This record gives sequence, structure tokens and C-alpha cells, in this order.
Amino acid sequence: MTSPTDDVRLCCLLRAHPGRADALHEYEDRVLPWIVEHGGEVVHRAFADGADGRPDEIQLYRFPHQAALDAYLRDERRVALTAERDAAVARTELFPVRF
Repeated sequence: MTSPTDDVRLCCLLRAHPGRADALHEYEDRVLPWIVEHGGEVVHRAFADGADGRPDEIQLYRFPHQAALDAYLRDERRVALTAERDAAVARTELFPVRF
């Protein structure tokens, strides 16, 4: 069982709408720096080709606690870009990992 003070480690798999991989990467370029402002860390960011169902981008994050992750997800700047995100990102898978 986790407590509110346990760190949160996540993997994020991102798949772009057809022909929109560059827009996905540009969106992520804008929002990922805000993770640090909420006490989190982008541990690794990798790019794939999106072919055959593979993701276009893979990210590993670490947040000091769930509240920090929640604050990032609610960040007004990020929320304001929802339409941009939805136009570029077809599917997001976010799940906890150990590293």
C-alpha cells in the first residue's frame, strides 16, 4: 500500500494521430518542463517511429508524491493546451513502474 508521501514513478506511452507525430513532440516540448516546477523529474524521454502500433514517444517520470503529480496534471497552462494536445495525441497510456 502506498501513502501520500510515497514517490510516484510512471511510464507514459504516447501515440500520435496519423501524420501528427511532430505536433505530439512539439506539445510535449512545451509541457514537460512544467513537471520540474511541480517537483517532478523527467527521468527519460525516448522517440520511436509509431509504426505497427508502437508509440511515437516514451517517457519515464518521477514525482515526490501523488499531490505533485496531481498539481502538474491540473496546471492551468497545461489545461489551456488541451485542444492542441487532443489534435496531436491519439492515445496515452500512463502506468506505474519501478526503476
